[in-house]
Amino acid sequence: MNILITNARQLITLKGPTKVRAGKEADELSIIENGALAIKGEKILAVGTTEEIKANYVSDKIIDASGKVVMPGFVDPHTHPVFVHTRENEFAMRIKGKSYVEISKSGGGIRSSIEAVREASEDELYDLAEKRIWRMISNGTTTLEAKSGYGLSTESEIKMLKVIRRLNENLPIDIISTFMGAHEFPVEYKDNHEEYIRILKEEMMPEVKKQKLAEYCDIFTEEHVYNIEQSRDILNHAKKLGFKLRMHADEIEPIGGAELAAEVGVISADHLGAASDKGIQALSKAGVIAILLPGTIFSLGIKSYARARDMIDAGLPVALATDYNPGSCNCDSMQFIITLACLQMKMTVAEAITASTINAAYSLEMGDRIGSLEAGKQADILIMDMPSYKFLPYHFGSNNVQTVVKNGKTIIGE
Repeated sequence: MNILITNARQLITLKGPTKVRAGKEADELSIIENGALAIKGEKILAVGTTEEIKANYVSDKIIDASGKVVMPGFVDPHTHPVFVHTRENEFAMRIKGKSYVEISKSGGGIRSSIEAVREASEDELYDLAEKRIWRMISNGTTTLEAKSGYGLSTESEIKMLKVIRRLNENLPIDIISTFMGAHEFPVEYKDNHEEYIRILKEEMMPEVKKQKLAEYCDIFTEEHVYNIEQSRDILNHAKKLGFKLRMHADEIEPIGGAELAAEVGVISADHLGAASDKGIQALSKAGVIAILLPGTIFSLGIKSYARARDMIDAGLPVALATDYNPGSCNCDSMQFIITLACLQMKMTVAEAITASTINAAYSLEMGDRIGSLEAGKQADILIMDMPSYKFLPYHFGSNNVQTVVKNGKTIIGE
């Protein structure tokens, strides 16, 4: 049966080049006024004006989007939703002046999440993550990437990745798995980094590949975690084993993470709050997608937002993500991320929407399936209770989503 969505005040199609959008292309939303679309099964059948769609398609189910904005579902390409305890105590410490690095070095940060994850059962981790992801869905996320990285032992990392696989199988959205055993050094190897790196390379990675639990490998490249030499070694080994690469790069200090990301051929370089001019140029030349995480900078209370304007002007394609995690950014709303991108990184509203949909889709190598509303693509659609797309970042602090459609099925709303 066909489903018709009609009378949208603005239908944000993002129809355009069949590639990630950079430069001026990122500022084009391809809007249809009084727009409509037809859905057949899991796919979009046709897109056009309401008059055109009603003239050519009939259905027993018509969703009236009068006065509303219809747009692609959000794609969140960088999250850490599998953990046990939240870390609001660290938020309070940061308010009093402690930095993220200081908290990490004193036993907080990522390490403080490890023990509970190691002790938790797979079912416990699943139940906690499922609730979190449903909140993300209610805020309009229809595809997300989820990382391991709070186990930091072979057994616990495998457990986390199995949870992510179950979440993808059981929840109605697409969840893409990334192995991140190189998220931190666990406390038992804090003085023996070489041995932990050996375990990463010789035990964890082969087992993840054997069980087909993740196609991507990520690493936290920062001076207080994995330095450039260690990161190069780990990433090149992962590539030899057949992993595609992602990377936390130059979040806090400009240590050359962006340049390394370009060198080893990552799909995405994420954070980039301190990336140098040279690093930005290298990423652009190498065809890397920059995933920017303004919610993390906001939550940490620091001022080093990524230079999105310089990146876009340099021809570097930009995507946005929540970085949802228990410590540095407990944010499950891509809508709020769009607000921050506009206010703090001076992205236009159109650029921020592009970065949260089609560009984020390409950062997960799914741009041919999701991220825009075009015939033949998955029917991943939001009906937003707002008068125009520019209302999205302007009206912050509450949820603009009325209806979420995933693969042609309504999962939130009518």
